[in-house]
Amino acid sequence: MDVLRGLSVLLVVMHHIHLRFVLERVDVDRVLPKTLNQILFWSGYYAVIVFFVISGFLITGLSMKRWGRLDQIHVGRFYRLRLARIVPSLLLLLLLLAAFDSMRLPGFTIAPERASLGRALLAALTFHVNWLEGHHGYLPGGWDVLWSLSVEETFYLTFPLACVLLRSERLLLAPLALLMIAGPVSRVALAAQDPWGDYAYLSCMDGIAFGCLAALVAARIRLSVRTLCLGLAVGAALAISVLALCNEDERTGLARFGLNVSLLELGIALMLVAFAGGIGHRAMSVGTRWLRRVGQCSYEVYLFHMLVVLGLMDLFTRLQPPRARIPLWYAAALGSSLFLGYIVSRYYSEPLNRYLRARRRSTP
Repeated sequence: MDVLRGLSVLLVVMHHIHLRFVLERVDVDRVLPKTLNQILFWSGYYAVIVFFVISGFLITGLSMKRWGRLDQIHVGRFYRLRLARIVPSLLLLLLLLAAFDSMRLPGFTIAPERASLGRALLAALTFHVNWLEGHHGYLPGGWDVLWSLSVEETFYLTFPLACVLLRSERLLLAPLALLMIAGPVSRVALAAQDPWGDYAYLSCMDGIAFGCLAALVAARIRLSVRTLCLGLAVGAALAISVLALCNEDERTGLARFGLNVSLLELGIALMLVAFAGGIGHRAMSVGTRWLRRVGQCSYEVYLFHMLVVLGLMDLFTRLQPPRARIPLWYAAALGSSLFLGYIVSRYYSEPLNRYLRARRRSTP
């Protein structure tokens, strides 16, 4: 799973680096073959969807390990654990973004017709940046990444309550199924409303629901090795096919019905069930230590990478280096983004995460 998270965050960062060059009208879209170009540089949204599925799988699986059954979740502790993980990095990012906006730095200043600084901070802290952008337009890139956090954490505000109130893992399957159905319906119904069609809560929560269901299957159903191997192969084939063949922006083929995202979610869910059954570990671990480390700090890389990307793009526009050096700028932006995420994770967010969890356990 760390390999999947590492690959996903690399695709997000590469997408945002490439997009900045495109927005600066630098002709960088004809260098690589079309399919490879699409996978490397235009799969950022799909990569976020992968994060949603993995998140649902991990949170559900960890909850079952902690409390035995989902209907035994301690709601208060569930929230405290989530806050300990997400809040330190979120607050640091918001502090930096607020400072950069106040300084009117290029690429970091919020357009007044979109939102005020206070309104953007409120949206970030109450998990509705996606709604704000969906109805008033895109915020600067450093803020825009918070749309996915808004979807994810809104889901987790209701998840433990649903588990406790329904009092049955089987009954929980009904709302999960409804979310899976609502996902493609929402994506089709809102397709013309950019970016709300992609950012809406129901357009994305089906991914988390797929992950939750995968965790339940992995924990409660005993599958044969042959079945798990088949699931891994089918899941990988579905995921790769969507990345290679489905251009989200064209809204053609499966995307017309919102099913491109659903197929990706299904593929990742099948892979996660196989991984949970011990299938594929050896193959995924060969030569991927660095990628697994990226996956382990993917949250921090995701939150902070736009600080690097926007800063370097501002420098690029000032210097106007020769075209032959553009690959070096890509490499510098990617490497610096990964390094910054690693530093924030190792020396700030993870120590605070451990401290907050240990402090709460020691409180009478």
